[in-house]
Amino acid sequence: MSTIYKSAAGERALVEAYADILARWPQPRQQLRLQTRHGDTAVIASGPEDAPPLILLHGAGSNSLTWMGDAEVWARTFRVYAVDIIGEPGASAPVRLPYATGDYADWLDDVLAGLGVERACFVGLSLGGWLSLDYALRRPERVERLILMCPGGIGRTKPGFMLKAGPLLALGGWGRRRLLKLIAGDYASGEVGAYLDLIFTHFKPRRDALPFVSDESLAALRTPTLTILGARDELIDSADTARRLAKAPAVEVVMLSEAGHVIAEQAERVLRFLGR
Repeated sequence: MSTIYKSAAGERALVEAYADILARWPQPRQQLRLQTRHGDTAVIASGPEDAPPLILLHGAGSNSLTWMGDAEVWARTFRVYAVDIIGEPGASAPVRLPYATGDYADWLDDVLAGLGVERACFVGLSLGGWLSLDYALRRPERVERLILMCPGGIGRTKPGFMLKAGPLLALGGWGRRRLLKLIAGDYASGEVGAYLDLIFTHFKPRRDALPFVSDESLAALRTPTLTILGARDELIDSADTARRLAKAPAVEVVMLSEAGHVIAEQAERVLRFLGR
């Protein structure tokens, strides 16, 4: 059993659920397994093979199935690569790297090398937003455009969320589902909600916080960037994120008044930004 899961049976349940949902990916796809210095990495590829590359990085406690709906839109004009981040509950190696080093950038170097990609656009959600931004700051020559959805590591984490999380988790299944609803809003309903609940029933989330991106780094960002935030984000102070991103001359910020931490139904907006 991998150490990122609570039991071997739970790990098997998540592997089976992942395969079942992946079988319904809405367009032709390839499942790739890349060798990196930090472990095998699973990638779902779709779209024309000769189209410009678009790298997708999901949030914490999730995997590339996050992008099923969006990938269908983006794959019309891009070669889409949905990457399972290592150490998260997908199909990649259960290896957790320290955030404060360049290890994740090295990992992404290996991923791009395995894909045969020199330069790409990146879309990142929450943790994936932080990883994408970190990579753009460390490897600006490799990132064409950047889309950050409720990225971590920029705005403050809301203290009220941490006060709610502990008591809710202590209430078992009902509390866990309530916490998922706070984080993901309407996204955590139906089949998606059931899958997220299954993940957090069996998966051990990381407890260490993402490092904050410095004001100097934000001011130095030159990659054209679209940041989409939810005004009702229960986890991250989106107003603080927007304020800090004002220091970055290349960043456009969109605040969605009704959205929470998980941003959905923005595929066309992203496509317009990528096509400018």
